Amino acid sequence: MKFMKLGSRPDTFYTAEAVRSVSSEVSSDLIIQVKGSRYLLHKFPLLSKCLRLQRLCSESPESSQHQIIQLPDFPGGIEAFELCAKFCYGITITLSAYNIVAARCAAEYLQMTEDVEKGNLICKLEVFFNSCILNGWKDSIVTLQSTKEFPLWSEDLGITSRCIEAIASKVLIHPSKISLSHSYSRRARDDVSCNGTESQRHKPASKGWWAEDMAELGIDLYWRTMVAIKSGGKIASNLIGNALKIYAARWLPNISRPRNSNNEEASDSDSDLANEINSKHRLLLESIVSLLPADKGAVSCSFLLKLLKAANILNASSSSKMELARRVGLQLEEATVNDLLIPSFSYASDTLYDVDLVMTILEQFMLQGQSPPTSPRRSKLGFERRRSRSAENIDLEFQESRRSSSASHSSKLKVAKVVDGYLQEIARDVNLPLSKFIALAESIPDFARLDHDDLYRAIDIYLKAHPALNKSERKRAAMAGDKVTELPSNIKALLASHNIDPSRPTAALSTTTSFPAEDQWSVSGLKSPKSKLSSLRMKLAEDDDLDENDLQSNGLGRTSKFKAIRTLPTRPKRMFSKLLSINRSASEKN
Repeated sequence: MKFMKLGSRPDTFYTAEAVRSVSSEVSSDLIIQVKGSRYLLHKFPLLSKCLRLQRLCSESPESSQHQIIQLPDFPGGIEAFELCAKFCYGITITLSAYNIVAARCAAEYLQMTEDVEKGNLICKLEVFFNSCILNGWKDSIVTLQSTKEFPLWSEDLGITSRCIEAIASKVLIHPSKISLSHSYSRRARDDVSCNGTESQRHKPASKGWWAEDMAELGIDLYWRTMVAIKSGGKIASNLIGNALKIYAARWLPNISRPRNSNNEEASDSDSDLANEINSKHRLLLESIVSLLPADKGAVSCSFLLKLLKAANILNASSSSKMELARRVGLQLEEATVNDLLIPSFSYASDTLYDVDLVMTILEQFMLQGQSPPTSPRRSKLGFERRRSRSAENIDLEFQESRRSSSASHSSKLKVAKVVDGYLQEIARDVNLPLSKFIALAESIPDFARLDHDDLYRAIDIYLKAHPALNKSERKRAAMAGDKVTELPSNIKALLASHNIDPSRPTAALSTTTSFPAEDQWSVSGLKSPKSKLSSLRMKLAEDDDLDENDLQSNGLGRTSKFKAIRTLPTRPKRMFSKLLSINRSASEKN
């Protein structure tokens, strides 16, 4: 840190009976009151350098011994005033990044300008600020941080803007050396005296020197500084993203659920304090969201979802939530099941997790215009292309097309796997409506699921967690003249969610089933998918046969009719057996 010393006399200020005085052979003739503190001083040294004190003394009446001056709104308080007073007496004072803002505001208040005396305090402070403070990284950070105590004064004097420009320029000078692994302030100090004394030689900048230091700034100053850095256009978006992650970790740690508003134990003061803290965190979160780089992958999907969880807890603006959901959707293949477990705080729903928000994220993922993977189209024109192009070019084109298609298909497979795992987690929520469970399950087209084991497991978990669902909907399940009269409505809903009509015989299964071209990962597919789950087809074919008097009196069907169900995986077979038993018990009661 850089510092500057002014004056040469020893400190002779002392306190006697709650009054601050200075040792002198001359009697004091001026009393100055600063925010409850009283100073017994002398007119000559003070008025010779402070234009404001000259004017106040001329306007106030003189008493027989002391003239009294009131300074109730003095910026910086008694510390800043005493520093200026000592300068007037020629007493040694030390200036650094920690007190220069307060000293500069106090000097401006007292009007210690060159018009009053050459070499006055304002001039010396400006020289030190411009030549030393703004040239040092840590000095600029500390000085900018201290401006929050005097926001209006600092803005008017240009201290804030000059510090921001200095910090941004230093980050932009050597962007190739910037990393975010460790704080530069803890590795290299530049404690150099502006009077020429060097207390520690400046060490070369190590990687990771700016993000952690900047994380100490308040959100208003941090936001302005980051905007200045981003506008320079020299810093990679991933470095900006990592800097935001460091800042969020510093200021948004372990945000928890807000207290219940009906909690009578919480006092009004506690409630007001909690609301104030939440408001500050909400502003901080929304500011971070506004600083996120536009480039995909600049921040991890996990970090985006953490911000989204915090946004839900803090009741952030809908625009911030939608922006985060959009960004998550662009890189959803990176997410894990735990990432998607976003707590719900909606007054309209009692569910544990915000399923609607996850559906919005899925829609954003689908809006990327991805399509099912297809092999390069082969036609008779291939021979003509070979005549006009070399075989190497065609092979390269084929490989690039296949690689691009495979990457797109890979992301769909990953998302489908995560969604099925997410279904298993939310299925345990007793307050989760069946409609939301079905909507999320059918949002994944068939080609994205290599198997349906996870989906069957999620259905099984949901039915176990909602035993009352079957009982409450049995009467509605009865439909006269329908072949599937005895099927509970929840089973019919699950079948209908995949566009399987239980009343219609199903076609024979093929081991080489192909998916129609319109069966694509799209928003329209989310609303009305046309794919049919082959395993559910098999189950439905059995139900049709069993319903047509194929069940024997002991409840067992013909051996030939159960050959197909033996091919089902063990868990789905047990699940459907349970559903059949529920169905039979419902029929017996009716």
